[in-house]
Amino acid sequence: MTKNGRLLRAIVALLATLVIVWGVQSIYRIHAAKNYVDSTTPTFFFHGWGSSYHAEQHMANAARRAGATDTIIWANVAKSGKVTFHGNIPHGARNPIIEVNFADNKNGNYHRDSDYAYDVVNAATKKWHFKTMNLEGHSMGNLDLMFMLLDHGNSANLPQLKKQVNIAGHFNGGIGFGYPKGGTTLAKDGRPNKEEKNFTELKKLRATYPRGTKVLNLYGNLGDGTNSDSQVPVKSAQTLKYLVGPRAASYQEHEFTGRRAQHSRLHSNPQVDRVLINFLWGK
Repeated sequence: MTKNGRLLRAIVALLATLVIVWGVQSIYRIHAAKNYVDSTTPTFFFHGWGSSYHAEQHMANAARRAGATDTIIWANVAKSGKVTFHGNIPHGARNPIIEVNFADNKNGNYHRDSDYAYDVVNAATKKWHFKTMNLEGHSMGNLDLMFMLLDHGNSANLPQLKKQVNIAGHFNGGIGFGYPKGGTTLAKDGRPNKEEKNFTELKKLRATYPRGTKVLNLYGNLGDGTNSDSQVPVKSAQTLKYLVGPRAASYQEHEFTGRRAQHSRLHSNPQVDRVLINFLWGK
């Protein structure tokens, strides 16, 4: 084969590859447009105790692979409260995700944590002028968000909360850290017969939680007799219903079982990914 012939074959092969890639991307865009909303509302992801934004990456990347988002950045919150963004959210970005990293990631003072959460939401709002937001938390991240809504809920700097996803939330304490001895029973509205101190404080949200918010509560049950995900009892997670019930636009619960329902595995569980993605961005 002549040199020109080889060059022609290479060009044809390249063009064919480009056509295939274009076709796949077109199908991908059509699928995404059909299944997911096209919104500029950001979703903030908050990690748990002793963790970092890396724990949020599995879920965020699952959302990008599904076509639900085209933008993922992360933000570091220093112990001073200073916020540094890594990456940019371009104008018109589709369902952007902001993974939040707390430098002070072992702080059990939820009022201090609520300030950190407020700092990052406030900084993002000033930078990109968001009017609405979604929130997601895992483990301690849930308490950080709930206390932010308790402490700063009246701030004009907070965007309107549209949806909140809670994963493995120990609203009435966890095993070895506050869950009432002997367990609890729950009323139909989710109120426990025995309360942990943080739950008692968070009950104020029944009068102030943002109206119109859709809430999704995800928790694990290993099925090993503990009725927990190894750290958070199911009945502790379920008390969220009582905290948001009077004001939330809707409230849903979803229990996951099996080995992947363990506390620290829930945020890397493909089943959790699907439920979370459909709730936040599904049409």
